[in-house]
Amino acid sequence: MEDNGQELFEHFRLEVDKGQAPIRLDKYMSAHLEDTSRHRIQLAIKEGFVLLGDKTAKANMIVRPCDVIRFVMPYRRRGVEIIPQNIPLDIRYEDDELIVLHKPAGMVVHPGHGHFDGTLVNALAFHLGLKDAAPDDDGRMGMLVHRIDKDTSGLLVISKTEEAQLRLAKQFFDHTIDRRYNAVVWGDVKEDSGTIDAPLGRDPSDRLRFRVCSEDQEGKNAVTHYRVLERFGFVTLVECKLETGRTHQIRVHMSSIGHPIFGDERYGGREIRKGTIYTKYKQFIANCFEICPRQALHARTLGFVHPVSGKWMQFDSELPQDMTALLDKWRRYAANMPEEL
Repeated sequence: MEDNGQELFEHFRLEVDKGQAPIRLDKYMSAHLEDTSRHRIQLAIKEGFVLLGDKTAKANMIVRPCDVIRFVMPYRRRGVEIIPQNIPLDIRYEDDELIVLHKPAGMVVHPGHGHFDGTLVNALAFHLGLKDAAPDDDGRMGMLVHRIDKDTSGLLVISKTEEAQLRLAKQFFDHTIDRRYNAVVWGDVKEDSGTIDAPLGRDPSDRLRFRVCSEDQEGKNAVTHYRVLERFGFVTLVECKLETGRTHQIRVHMSSIGHPIFGDERYGGREIRKGTIYTKYKQFIANCFEICPRQALHARTLGFVHPVSGKWMQFDSELPQDMTALLDKWRRYAANMPEEL
């Protein structure tokens, strides 16, 4: 598969035996991936997620002894048992193929790293009718094709069928999904719009953080487009449009240009970055952090081609109450700000 900057993760690997007689790729995979349906295998091949050696495979390719076949996807395979839980979901659209929902800040998308229940996936398993625990790749519980951070609010699309999962995953891989976020960032952003094209990698001193990588460091391609929506002097409301979808991408990119997201503790946004030295101002900022006790980042717009009908689907979600309250507070402050500041 051509490298377009989107990372692929191996879900299955098959190493062909030395004594294997020549056989079509799709037939070989169906015989050796017993837990994966023939339909899913054919869809994966069609959408370009099966590699024979290092090349994108076709169904009629002939498999020969010692070949390596890999089934890859643009997200990690988790392998966690999912317990259905009756947790309310804010569903904005649902049909036979997919669900679009609004995730509140504070909710983890997928179990893991100390969060084994109470997650969005636990809620989806219950919503879609599961009664007992099941592996996370069980097609009955909905299939994630992307995710947003725990303390980021906003829109997610969940596939309900194998066909929807693979076709949506292909759109994410090809960067044809429209994903736009609203963020309150520290500082008065100089340009009305701009693009941050900077590769990202894990911070070796803190595995929970990511950083912009220099040319001599190993990083993954990441591109964020931004434009200013409203200015408040010491902070700015911006819209960020994702071209790629790396972990923490907007948070790291905005911080890298000196404008960390307001309230983002991990990337320097939970301290006073711009403003005055006066005690009254410090108390104002403390009140702002109390009103919005997380990074002020919201996945506002999500657009994609419906995986079955082929129609363009566009969804917009309102800013949550904590961010609207934060913006109202800054509007009042900016309106009364002395000109000399």
